[in-house]
Amino acid sequence: MSFTLAIVGRPNVGKSTLFNRLVGKRLALVDNQPGVTRDLREGEARLADLRFTVIDTAGLEDATDDSLQGRMRRLTERAVDMADVCLFLIDARAGVTALDEMFADILRKRAGHIFVAANKAEGSAADDGVLEAFNLGLGEPIRMSAEHGEGMMDLYTALLPLADEYAKRAEDDAPETDVDLPEGDVDIDAPPIPKPTKAKPLQVAVVGRPNAGKSTLINKILGEDRLLTGPEAGITRDAISLQIDWDGLPTRIFDTAGMRKKAKVQDKVEKLSVSDGLRAVKFAEVVIVLLDAEIPFEQQDLRIADLAEREGRAVVVAVNKWDLEREKQEKLRDLREAFERLLPQLRGAPLVTVSAKTGQGLDRLRAAVEKAYDVWNRRISTAQLNRWLIGMLEAHPPPAPGGRRIKLRYMTQAKTRPPGFVVMCSNPEKLNESYTRYLVNGLRTDFDMPGTPIRLHMRSQAAKNPYKGKKKQGPSKLRKHLGKPSGKT
Repeated sequence: MSFTLAIVGRPNVGKSTLFNRLVGKRLALVDNQPGVTRDLREGEARLADLRFTVIDTAGLEDATDDSLQGRMRRLTERAVDMADVCLFLIDARAGVTALDEMFADILRKRAGHIFVAANKAEGSAADDGVLEAFNLGLGEPIRMSAEHGEGMMDLYTALLPLADEYAKRAEDDAPETDVDLPEGDVDIDAPPIPKPTKAKPLQVAVVGRPNAGKSTLINKILGEDRLLTGPEAGITRDAISLQIDWDGLPTRIFDTAGMRKKAKVQDKVEKLSVSDGLRAVKFAEVVIVLLDAEIPFEQQDLRIADLAEREGRAVVVAVNKWDLEREKQEKLRDLREAFERLLPQLRGAPLVTVSAKTGQGLDRLRAAVEKAYDVWNRRISTAQLNRWLIGMLEAHPPPAPGGRRIKLRYMTQAKTRPPGFVVMCSNPEKLNESYTRYLVNGLRTDFDMPGTPIRLHMRSQAAKNPYKGKKKQGPSKLRKHLGKPSGKT
C-alpha cells in the first residue's frame, strides 16, 4: 500500500458508498438516513492499477463537546491527521453548505493533500453544486457518482502523481532487507555495508505494551521533552519518527503506540494506532522491545518480540523502570532465565536494563543497538562455513531415515539483513527440524551472531544418476539384441 486516503465530509454525502466501491465489497453500512457511520473503517482499495489504504469516516458535525457527535468528530479529525491524502466529499445536489465551508477551513489547516469531490453529480440537476465547489478554494472539484461509478477515472488521474510520490518516499524510507550476496566466496575481512549516515540513518522502532515507557525513553535519548508522556496508558497514538544523532550514530527512531492483546482492542483509534506501530516495525532495521520490570515477559511482550523476529529484524530487549527494582541481581538472573526459555528463537539477543526516567543504561542500550545492527549485516565466507559444517557433522551426524543417512554436501551464505544460509543436501524434506535448530544454534555461537534472525534453507542436490532419462529395455528386446540361442552347448 503506497498511501492512505481518508474520505471525509458531512453526514449522508455518500462516503460509505464510495468506500464500498473502492474496496470492491459492501463492507460499510449504507442507508439514506444520515449518521449511519460512527466508527472508522479501513480497507484495501483498488483503483485501476493503484493500490492504497482507504478510511471511511463518520460525518463531520459542528460539535466539539463530549457528546456522541463530538467524539465522532474527534475520531474523524484523528483519521485526517493520520492520512496522507484527504478526499473531501460534498453533495452536488445540495450544493456547498455553511458546514462544508467550515470543514474546508479545518481540513486546509490539518491535511497535507486535499481533493474535493462533488458526489451525486449524475444529471444536470447537480451542475450548480459542482460549480459552487470551486468556491471552497481546494482546487478543481472531481465530479462523480459513487453509486453509479462515474468519475472514478478522474479520481485516478488526481491520485496518480501522489501515488508515485508516496511510493518513492516509501521506497527511500524502507530498509534494505534480504540482500542477495554475489555468488562465490565472500571476503570476510571486507566491510559488509556502509555505516549509517545522515542520508541513510539507522532505523530503530521502540515497541511494547502500553505504559512501558517508550515515549519517556525516547525523550531521554533526545535530551528534551519532544513526545507527550504521562502516567496514563495509551497516550501515544501515532508512530512518530524522529531523526537524531545518538552519540555519533545517525538514527531515525520510531515511537509507537502500546500494543495490547487483539481481543482487548475495541476502540477504533487504538486499532489504527496498533496498525501504525506494526508498519513501523516493518520499516525498522533494529527493534527495541521495551518491557516493564514489574511485569516482564507477558504474553503480549512475547508476541511483539516474535513479530519482530518473523519480520527478520534485529532485536534488542530493554527492561525499563530498573531504578525501582530493589533485588537487582536476583531479578536480572530471573529475567535471563525467562528470556532463554520463552524466546528460544532470539537466543543470545541483548538484554539491557534501563531507566527511561533517570537515563540509567542508555549507553549500554546504544551499544547493544549498534552491535545488533552489525550482526544483522554479518557476512561469512563459504570456506569458513564449510570448515565449520564438517566439524558440526562430525560432532553430531545428521539422521538416517530408513537406514540411509542424509548427506550435507556444502554450505554458503546467500543473503544478509538478516543472515540467510543455504545447505545443499540429499533428501532435505526428511531432515527434521531439531537438526536445523542444531545448525542455527551453532551458527549463533561459533560466529558470534546472538539474537539476530537466521534463515537456514535446505536444498536438494542429489548425485547424478547416469541412467536417468534412458529408456528401460524389456526382456524380449534384450534377447533380440543378444540373438536367439542355438540350442547347442
